[in-house]
Amino acid sequence: MSKQFSTLGLSAPILKALGELNIVEPTEIQQKTIPLLLSENHDVVGLAKTGTGKTAAFGLPLLQLIDTESPVVQAVILVPTRELGHQIFRNLEDFSKYIPNISIAATCGGIPIKPQIERLTLPTHIIVATPGRLIDLIQRKAVDLKQTQFLVLDEADEMVSILKESLDEILAEVPKKHRTLLFSATLPGTIKQLVQNYLNKNVVQVSANMETVGNQGIDHEYIVVDPIEKLDILMHFLNSKDGERGIIFCKTKAAVNKLAKNLAINRFSSGAIHGSLTQGIRDRIMEQFREGHINILVATDLAARGIDVKEISYVVNYHLPDAYETYVHRSGRTARAGAKGLSLTVLQEEEVAEIADFERELGLKFTKFQKPSALSIEENNTLLWAKQIFKTKPNHDISTDLKTKVKTVFHHLTKDELIEKLLANYVLQNKIEVTEKPVKKFKK
Repeated sequence: MSKQFSTLGLSAPILKALGELNIVEPTEIQQKTIPLLLSENHDVVGLAKTGTGKTAAFGLPLLQLIDTESPVVQAVILVPTRELGHQIFRNLEDFSKYIPNISIAATCGGIPIKPQIERLTLPTHIIVATPGRLIDLIQRKAVDLKQTQFLVLDEADEMVSILKESLDEILAEVPKKHRTLLFSATLPGTIKQLVQNYLNKNVVQVSANMETVGNQGIDHEYIVVDPIEKLDILMHFLNSKDGERGIIFCKTKAAVNKLAKNLAINRFSSGAIHGSLTQGIRDRIMEQFREGHINILVATDLAARGIDVKEISYVVNYHLPDAYETYVHRSGRTARAGAKGLSLTVLQEEEVAEIADFERELGLKFTKFQKPSALSIEENNTLLWAKQIFKTKPNHDISTDLKTKVKTVFHHLTKDELIEKLLANYVLQNKIEVTEKPVKKFKK
């Protein structure tokens, strides 16, 4: 019989909140980490794949260990992006619903600092922060970390370069005697060095489901395309997933913007996020995605951190990631909470050889995704053209006289006849093939 949260030593108020959230059965990383954090005093390194509940693994015991009678900052949680920071803040607020007087603050970059400074004048027990914003607050003497007992580095593999520059400055503000809890989906050499340099030599490492880095519920597939057909093939795939939610990852902000524009032109229900957008715009698009008002999110890697939407059925790597760890984080956006998912990587012929490296390094098996035929792509583009017409809003600036003249041209046609003529015109204008060409047989 699987364990329940009630067996892990958590308090009644936390268990009540988890029950209301319908969170009953802890994941492996939660089973291993929660009792350890509640009963021991060691530094901890927690390794678990994306989507296995690392936030609750450290968040629940932290909430229980806070002394709400003491109005000082007792825990700092550092995160790579503001999206992830706000997600963790929301989770902690939900988990602590029945803990009286507990106070949690989110102080992430990308939004005005003045309201955050004002917020920190109030009693605060836990701060969720991006490193840059926390240092800014420290330099302004707006935050006091002199009694902080816990420093959490979440998704550490995603902010190694940031931590290298900022960790010394942050650690100078917290007591020498504190616990550092480092959580990551992967353990590259740079993280091992971080552990060696900053964590206690008696650090305890906890691993869960790390024999295969990728989520067991994900089908890892790749498709080989010519650059000229890449967008058409992507749109063919997206049409096959109509009504399902997915994320498309691009390497650069410019690529995100270009792809998002093309999807919008073709009337796909989509939005884009990257680091150059204002926080307000990013929040609005993320909310639309979470609520199901848009089905496709086009994103850069960092901007997509903190997306915890259970119903994401597929991820598309529109560009092959540079690092194996990045692939883990991308593909981990799908197949969350025990669901199934697809991670599809779009490759050019010269990139196919790299798949073997990803398989070896990550312990995954990729299968080849069937490329659609030229006829199928043309039919798909024709359907997209039809959807464009259907979704086009009437232009009320066109004169009534001109509308009447145009209606007169078509007035004797039935609906079916009009559609036939429109299709024929589209085929003529685009000079597309409407039937499969027969395969030529050559004499030996």
